[in-house]
Amino acid sequence: MIDLASIYHRTVDNYCYLHDEETLHIRIRTKKDNVAEIVLLFGDQYEIVDYKWITFRQTMEKAGSDCLFDYWQVSIKTNYKRIRYGFILKDWEQEMTLTEKGFFPFVPEDAGLFFCLPYMHKCDVFSPPDWVRKTIWYQIFPERFRNGDSSINPEHTIEWGQEEPNLTNFFGGDFQGIMDSLDYLQDLGINGIYLTPIFAARSNHKYDTIDYFTIDPQFGDISLFRELVKECHNRDIRVMLDAVFNHCSVEFPPFQDVIEKGENSLYKDWFHIRNFPLKDGNTINYETFGFYEYMPKLNTANEDVKRYLLKAASYWIKECNIDGWRLDVANEIDHRFWYEFRATVKAINPDLFILGEVWHDSVSWLRGDQFDSVMNYPFLSKSLQFFAYDMISAQQFAEDLTTILHSYSDNINHVLFNIIDSHDTPRVLNECHYRKERVRLLFTFMLTFPGTPCIYYGDEIGLDGGSDPGCRKCMPWQENQQDLELRNYIKSLIAVRKNTPLLTSYGTLYFLPAVENCFAYYKKNEHEIVLVLINKSEIEIHYTLPFSLKGKKITLLLTQQEYAAESDELSITLAPYESIVLSFAI
Repeated sequence: MIDLASIYHRTVDNYCYLHDEETLHIRIRTKKDNVAEIVLLFGDQYEIVDYKWITFRQTMEKAGSDCLFDYWQVSIKTNYKRIRYGFILKDWEQEMTLTEKGFFPFVPEDAGLFFCLPYMHKCDVFSPPDWVRKTIWYQIFPERFRNGDSSINPEHTIEWGQEEPNLTNFFGGDFQGIMDSLDYLQDLGINGIYLTPIFAARSNHKYDTIDYFTIDPQFGDISLFRELVKECHNRDIRVMLDAVFNHCSVEFPPFQDVIEKGENSLYKDWFHIRNFPLKDGNTINYETFGFYEYMPKLNTANEDVKRYLLKAASYWIKECNIDGWRLDVANEIDHRFWYEFRATVKAINPDLFILGEVWHDSVSWLRGDQFDSVMNYPFLSKSLQFFAYDMISAQQFAEDLTTILHSYSDNINHVLFNIIDSHDTPRVLNECHYRKERVRLLFTFMLTFPGTPCIYYGDEIGLDGGSDPGCRKCMPWQENQQDLELRNYIKSLIAVRKNTPLLTSYGTLYFLPAVENCFAYYKKNEHEIVLVLINKSEIEIHYTLPFSLKGKKITLLLTQQEYAAESDELSITLAPYESIVLSFAI
């Protein structure tokens, strides 16, 4: 019997969305292995001939399964912009029709009972900048990347890399150091740089902004930054800055005014102040980021605050031609502010990328009226659970990824900001307990998975580091301190991603059954399949591909080796901790 209680659909977000102006994607979730077939019935509610509603039928595809559910989907194009639809669900002994008004043991004739998408508006298509899904990002923590101009070093700057990083020390990284390293980044294959905050601040991390309109002098000035952006653009490298609008520094002039004047300050409503005095013994009477009293939380619902921050966001786009904003602690700022933020910055540059820092389910920010993407921390968490911690099996990993992929639309999945570590987490090498064979697998996975991947500076040459501040070490520039073999491997993976359009094009990702701790996934179009096999085990694995391949040319994309399959069934042998990326014609 069909388990009706487990069936889920709604007419918004990841279950019903416009993929483009003419194409509608519809999904439905059912209990795992409970439904044999689903047919979508649809039509324009106004198309009636001889008192009968004209409908069409299209069989849905089972696109994936997790440990509890099957996910079905279909892509349709209609003659009109209006659509009513329902689902005909079949098992081996029963047939039911699901409409907006419930289940029926027959197919109702009344169009008014069915799910409704009133009109397919072009402006409702989730449309992030097209360049984002083709970008390989490189995150730079400017203070620790490279010291290119010692004349602007902060006071008490330590010789490069001669101490472990802590919360207060400085090593003098700057814009000139980044300029001097663009050949290195270009050679690696990077075409997007994400810079953590660069504005005037007291700390080494710069997340405590004092002046949103001034470059921190330890990095350089606005002229040098303009030159950096221009040179990046000359190399087809995009530049994204970090905006800290949730909170500021205690030294931010408006907050200093509140400290000085208390309730008489014109800026008291710029912050979330519970009462005065601001500090009573050990009690802080104002809201902060976390419980850090030196970072008071801004009241982004205040019109003056909003005007100030939106002016700052606009200023750097206009003055320096940046390509994106990464928004720090974005989930703790009101949605209304982000609506206005998007309208403001997109009016200046419609192709600007808006990336929100949200560590949890993010659908409410990804409806086309706020962010283009979020940092994909669920991807990070599950990747480490499988590759680094051995917490889950290959099959469970594939199922968990299926859950993540079906939490968002295909349009969103292909621009999610995929990371395997960052300035807020331990380094991937540390997470893998220095087992570089696992690090290689993680990079293979990230660089062949849907989304826009980001490499944290130094990961590509084996830089280590524990939790913050340990993950913010100085980048070593002497080749004898770099793992060049790892770098060359990652460089090869980047080249494969950039030279294989199917990896970055829209479309479903399919998982194949896991064998031991080896799993496989693929994407396809009308002409080609690109398939990835990853063996995260200490034993050799023989994986039989479920495709008819006799006589077809198979290309190993990392080595560009080609050979023809001699039989329909092809078994791939993977050595311990080996991964393979291959393609073949359909």
